[in-house]
Amino acid sequence: MPPHSDAGPVAGPPDGGWGWVVVFGAFISIGFAYAFPKGIAIFYKEIQDFFDTSYSEIAWVSSIMLATTYGPISSILVNRYGSRPVVILGGLLCGIGMVSAAFCTSIIQLYICVGFITGLGLALNLQPSVIIIGRYFLKRRPIANGLAMAGSPVMLCTLAPLNQFLFDNYGWRGSFLILGAILLHCCVAGALFRPISADKASVKTQSIEEGKEVLKEEVTKDVIEMNSPTNVRMETKTEEEEERDCCEKVNKYLDFSLFKHRGFLIYLIGNVLMFLGFFAPIVFLAPYAKHIGIDEYSAAFLLSILAIVDMVARPTTGIIANSKWVRPRIQYFFSFSIAFNGTCHLLCPLASGYTGLVIYSVFFGLAFGMVCAMLFETLMDLVGASRFTSAVGLVTIAECCTILLGPPIGGTLIDTFGDYKYMFIKCGAVMVLAGTFLFIMNYYNYRMLAKEEKKRKAKEEDTKPVRTENEGRNNWNKEHVQDGPELEPLREEQEGLKKEANGTNEV
Repeated sequence: MPPHSDAGPVAGPPDGGWGWVVVFGAFISIGFAYAFPKGIAIFYKEIQDFFDTSYSEIAWVSSIMLATTYGPISSILVNRYGSRPVVILGGLLCGIGMVSAAFCTSIIQLYICVGFITGLGLALNLQPSVIIIGRYFLKRRPIANGLAMAGSPVMLCTLAPLNQFLFDNYGWRGSFLILGAILLHCCVAGALFRPISADKASVKTQSIEEGKEVLKEEVTKDVIEMNSPTNVRMETKTEEEEERDCCEKVNKYLDFSLFKHRGFLIYLIGNVLMFLGFFAPIVFLAPYAKHIGIDEYSAAFLLSILAIVDMVARPTTGIIANSKWVRPRIQYFFSFSIAFNGTCHLLCPLASGYTGLVIYSVFFGLAFGMVCAMLFETLMDLVGASRFTSAVGLVTIAECCTILLGPPIGGTLIDTFGDYKYMFIKCGAVMVLAGTFLFIMNYYNYRMLAKEEKKRKAKEEDTKPVRTENEGRNNWNKEHVQDGPELEPLREEQEGLKKEANGTNEV
C-alpha cells in the first residue's frame, strides 16, 4: 500500500471541522484500548479458580496485553500506511483474539489469545488515534485530547457491570465471544480517520509519475556515462548513499536523535518508573474487594465509580491544561498528578471496608484521569508535533518492559504475603518517586532552557553592532560609488590643491 498523506507533515491543522468527528472515533478506539485490559479483570478470579493458577500467573494476562498495547509497532505502521487502515486492522485483531480466547484450554493459550493478539489489536487502536488528533488540532489540542481520552472511563464504566452481567448469564467463555464482537466496533471508529490532506497526496503521486517519464528519456545518456572511468567513483558514492538511505528510513520511523533531547530523556525515565506501579492497582481492585468479602456486583461497581470520576477528570484536566496559566508549565502539572496518584495508593490500605474503598476509588479515578489526560500532551509539548510519532514509538519500547512487569510483581507480593496492602504500598511508593523525579528534573530543564535562551539573545546582541557597522560601510561605499561622476570636479580641485602644496614644500 502507498503511504497515506497523514503519515507526513502537513501545512497546518484545521483545529475543528472534521477533526471533531475524528475525536469521536478516537473516543471509541482509545476507550477500548485503555478500558478493556482493566474491565477484563472481572473474570480473573473465576479464571484463576478454573485453571488453578496463582495471582502472579493470572496477572500475566493483563501484563502481556498492556505491554503489547504499548509496543512500538503501531507508530511504525502509522508512519507507513496512515491511521485509518491501522485502526481497522486493530479492530479485526481484537475480535479474532477474544473469539479465540473463548476456546482456550490452558493459561498459556490465554496469554497468546488475550494477551498478545488482543493486545496487539488494542495497540493498533491506541497510538494512531492519539497521533491523528495531533494532526487535526494545535490550539485546541489539549481539549481534543481530553475529550478523546474520556473514552476510557466511559468504556470502563460500561464494561465493568456489563462483564459481570455477561459472566453471570453466559460464563467467561460466552462472555469472551460477545466481547470479541463488541470490539469489532473499533473498525467503524477507524473508518472515521480521514486523511487530512488527500488532495496533496494525489498531486504528489501525479508529479512522481511525470518525473518517471522524464527519467526514462535520460536512461540512454546514463548508460553512455557508465562506460567512463569515473564509474568506479560513482559506485562508491552510490554505496554511501544507500547506507545513508537506510539510516534515513530508520530515522523516519524511529528518530533516535531524540535521545539527545534533554526534555525527552527526562520524560522517558520518569514514565518508565511510573508504569511500574500504574496499572497493578486497577487490575487488582475488584479481586481485592472480593477477597475482603464484598459481593461481586459491588466489587465491579468500584470500577464504575472510578470510571465515572475519571470521565469528568479527563476533559476537565484538558481544559485546565489548556489555560494560559498552566500550559506554559504543563510538565509541573503532570508531575503533581503522578505524585497524587501514588499518594492515593499509599493510603489505600487504610480503607478496611466498602465505604473506604469507594472513597479510594473516587480519588484514584481523579488522579488516574489527570495522568492519562496529559500523558501524550506533555510529550508533544516537549518534542513537537513533527517528531511526536517517533517519540511515541521510542517511549513505548522503553515503557513496555515496566508495564509487563508491574502487575506480576504485584501478584507475587500478594502470593508471598497473602495480603494486598503490600502491592498498593509498592505501587504508591514507586509513583511518588516518579512524580518527585519529574518535578525536580523539569525544574532543572526549564532553568537550562532559560539560560540557553539568554545566551542566544546575548550572542544576537553581540553580533548586531558588527552587522550594523558592516552595513554602514557598505552603504557608504555604495553612496560614493553612485555619486562618483557628480563629484568628479571637486576631486580634481582637491588634487590641484595637493599639487600646489607639494610644490611649495619642495621649494
